[in-house]
Amino acid sequence: MTTLFSGGLLFDGEQAPIDGQGVLVESGRITEVAPRAEFDGFAGTEVDTAGATLLPGLIDCHVHFCLGGEADPGTAADKLSAAGTGLKALERAQATLRGGVIGVRDCGGRDFIELEVRDAIGAGSFTGPTVKASGRVICMTGGHGARMGRVADGVDDVVKAVRENIHAGADVIKIMATGGVMTPGVNPEDAHYSADEMAAGIAEAQRFSRSTASHAQGAEGILNAVRGGVTSIEHGIFMDERCLEEMLAAGTYLVPTLSAVANIIEHRDKGIPSWAVEKAERVLERHKESFKAYHQAGGRIAMGTDAGTPFNRHGENAQELRYMVENGMKPVDALRSSTRIAADLCELADNGRIAVGLAADFLVVEGNPAQDIKQVADQANHRLVVKNGAPAAGAAKLAGGLAKIEAAASF
Repeated sequence: MTTLFSGGLLFDGEQAPIDGQGVLVESGRITEVAPRAEFDGFAGTEVDTAGATLLPGLIDCHVHFCLGGEADPGTAADKLSAAGTGLKALERAQATLRGGVIGVRDCGGRDFIELEVRDAIGAGSFTGPTVKASGRVICMTGGHGARMGRVADGVDDVVKAVRENIHAGADVIKIMATGGVMTPGVNPEDAHYSADEMAAGIAEAQRFSRSTASHAQGAEGILNAVRGGVTSIEHGIFMDERCLEEMLAAGTYLVPTLSAVANIIEHRDKGIPSWAVEKAERVLERHKESFKAYHQAGGRIAMGTDAGTPFNRHGENAQELRYMVENGMKPVDALRSSTRIAADLCELADNGRIAVGLAADFLVVEGNPAQDIKQVADQANHRLVVKNGAPAAGAAKLAGGLAKIEAAASF
């Protein structure tokens, strides 16, 4: 089945949206992108995107499918069996896809259960976003993430923990450089691994061609990770001028996860542990400042939400774009961060752009999100989610050629 998407605006992951283009899809791949006039006489299925924008499906570089966004996600997760965790993780992955996100990086799961979900989706047994997963986060004794992670102390043990994750099938290695908001009794500013431990873990991951992510909120921990060669800094809350300079020089990605702290603040009276609320209130403004500084300096920022943390729900991931714009990003830059730049970080070479030869993984939204980010951030404005050329959500909203779900399901 050959399908033509045309009639509205096109955002290709790079340039501002343009009008008058058609995108031809065959067998789940993009086969042609050209002015609409070049498709005159086309006799196949046509999706009318008039009044809307066709863009690459979004990519979230930081989710936790084994956590469900409850007021106290860790306690809720502890009550689930392995089977229950797996079913919930799959359910959350599918909600994420319906929310317009076609690819994710799971930055810390439980007992490698999320890797099984990744593989089931990848094999086509279930629908869902493309998943890259880190396995068990690597953290120090008593450190942030110890509840579900792989505790490792000293250079040799950190290296062993990296190897265990790689053996289990992890796509990326995540090392916890500092304390965090969602672990009681730890300070987000404290460095939890020494520079030597961080560098050893990162080097071992690189030796086996794995990218690396580091939960890093305090400045000392950020510097330890960056100097060790980490691919991305997650959160970056207390980034200072030296951190900024060294991250820029190294080309380090920042995955800010503004949604995480914002949702704790917004729902602070709904049962979130008091110690988490206190820390969120303490870091909120500093988090915004660091994000703004790195963006203004021209740093590479990839969209990530930390979905699974309190009231930070899977399926509502696109709201992160609204937070980025509210904190100084232009809408078109937020779109790039959540498509092309996020795809580069997650090593999803088939995604993030609309170009010949790439996967037909799309999001169709009402209006022009480069003018009003709510058009993509609010799921109510989504017309259609397409994964591998097939509709994953929203087909009933289509105007024109695929007004019926039954017709949409054939392409």
